[in-house]
Amino acid sequence: MNRMHSLALTAALAALPLSSVAVAAQETQAAETLSEAAISEDAAPEDLSAEAAEPAFEIRDGYDVEIGEYRWTHRPVVVFADSPADPRYQEQIDEFLQDIPALMTRDVLVFVDTDPAAKSALRKKLRPRGFMLVLIGKDGGVKLRKPLPWSVRELSRTIDKMPMRQREIEDRRGG
Repeated sequence: MNRMHSLALTAALAALPLSSVAVAAQETQAAETLSEAAISEDAAPEDLSAEAAEPAFEIRDGYDVEIGEYRWTHRPVVVFADSPADPRYQEQIDEFLQDIPALMTRDVLVFVDTDPAAKSALRKKLRPRGFMLVLIGKDGGVKLRKPLPWSVRELSRTIDKMPMRQREIEDRRGG
């Protein structure tokens, strides 16, 4: 997918309701997979089914989530804002959509909470003020709090420095 199409898609996704973002991202990934397979002359039909079986990335509502469920399996990232119209919130979602594969490789799950009046369990535990990005490690501990949006590159670098991530990289290399 060319960069202009990708930027236009990202802008369009930012205007959609949250549940539509996950569906649109899944459809975009499926379309990219199909178009890449069509370009490749030696792609076999079973290659397409293997790609389609991959779990899709989605941005989830954080209101009823129990972060402890993801301990040792994922790295939750929680994005808080006082409203879904907050420009920092929209910028952060756009940043996540720019490099979904990098987030998936690092076992990142994204949860959002844009309703301070709902007093979710995440809000009670993490106590945000306005916009806040929180990275939680696989061990369940808070690893990072940021009052401004972060790029996937910055987030990836932070995760890649963690000892557990270092072990994951070594395990994948066969070391």
